[in-house]
Amino acid sequence: MRHPIRHLQAPVANVKMTEPSKVLHIRNVGPEIAEHDLLQLAQSFGVVQKVVMLRAKNQALLQMQDIPSAISVMQYYTTVQPSVRGRNVYMQFSSHQELTTPDQNGQMRRLPAEQELLPNRILLITIHNPLYPITVDVLHQVFSPHGFVEKIVTFQKSAGLQALLQFASQLSATQARNTLQGRNIYDGCCTLDIQFSNLQELQVNYNNERTRDFTNAGLPSEQPRPGNPGNNIMSSLFGEGGNIYNMQGGGPRPGGYQQSGGHLPLGMNSYQVPLGGASVAAAAFGGVLPPGITGTNDRSTLLVSNLVPEKIDADKLFNLFSNYGNIVRIKILHNKPDHALIQMGDGFQAELAFNYLKGVTLFGKRMDVNFSKHAQINPSPDTADFSSSPLNRFNRNAAKNYRYCCAPTKMIHVSSLPADIAVDEIRDHLSEHGTVVNAKVFESNGKKQALVHFESEEQATEALVCKHASQVQNNTIRLAFSKLASV
Repeated sequence: MRHPIRHLQAPVANVKMTEPSKVLHIRNVGPEIAEHDLLQLAQSFGVVQKVVMLRAKNQALLQMQDIPSAISVMQYYTTVQPSVRGRNVYMQFSSHQELTTPDQNGQMRRLPAEQELLPNRILLITIHNPLYPITVDVLHQVFSPHGFVEKIVTFQKSAGLQALLQFASQLSATQARNTLQGRNIYDGCCTLDIQFSNLQELQVNYNNERTRDFTNAGLPSEQPRPGNPGNNIMSSLFGEGGNIYNMQGGGPRPGGYQQSGGHLPLGMNSYQVPLGGASVAAAAFGGVLPPGITGTNDRSTLLVSNLVPEKIDADKLFNLFSNYGNIVRIKILHNKPDHALIQMGDGFQAELAFNYLKGVTLFGKRMDVNFSKHAQINPSPDTADFSSSPLNRFNRNAAKNYRYCCAPTKMIHVSSLPADIAVDEIRDHLSEHGTVVNAKVFESNGKKQALVHFESEEQATEALVCKHASQVQNNTIRLAFSKLASV
């Protein structure tokens, strides 16, 4: 089924940035657009608490959980045109700070996942912001403290990842819903949205990571379907049978979790689950990958050639390639000093770097980027190891960083700046690498940031390569390409 939301990469002049509010006002909402369509437009940025459809005016109000989440939505859609079911919609901060009373032109309506049904021993569970894999075993671990869980069925719908979970008693289901509604399975993501189902009994035919009957251990596992899923983008992203969490390099196995250093807000043990790049991007984009990206590549090491040996080193290559994923190791070849091997965190990140950096001009020469025949770079004295570098960008906020991935542009975004930085100081720090057309210092979420517009992509690329992670007033600044066309 075609996804109702398409993100068109184009400047959006009609997105208004007014006084921030966690309530967003959306215009041009046609009759074909439903509440869950608007939910998908914003749920990658945080929990959507309420949606009000103002049908008489073709408008809607959407309330995020907090103001930072709403700001993230607005900042993203300043450069990406939001389009729902083929119709462009336009948004701005609402004058409402909280949706507490019905609007005069419409009634307050709850999201489908919040509708009250009569108590039942079967729960319908929707997982919002699912950045980590959610399997039957994860759900069983979360819900079983509240009673005996008989059956679980997971499935993918337009509202996102959902599950039906059957308790042995209505009392257990009610207790679980009252305790877990709105809670996160993992810190900061995988938010539970729970309502009672109107089903009377779940039918389970297979015991696997998608469906499980805990009262009948003798059920078979579902047989894989014929064909090679590696050649199918949806199989790569969503796994056999539509499972969005088919991770590269394996995934969680029943009863086979590893302890990690974090903790879950549900009072459970925390689990270290492999976080595949394609799965995070799918969560961020609703399954729509950028043009040219297949999501099926499994080669994580790149061979970069036609470099300028006297001007390049491992740190500068890290500064450039880390825009597209975490860097494990980099090795410049002694016998070919204009060649380097770069090992990315996974095949998806390597594909992003290959797609966006092939043919990019660096220090006057066009780089050649190809996938290497080597599966990895072995540690050695002449190999730079970045696997534990705090400058790797995708250890935190991976979904946000995937959304911002793009080919080199003329515009550089600078963050982690000193609080008292002046725009002239930013200009002076970067202008040795090219002509700065315009620059602006601004504040977002209480932190100083800047936009610097260069005369060409090559100049901006050189500035990023040379000045990312450099020092300004004892601050280690961070540079990234911006999709904005002007300051």
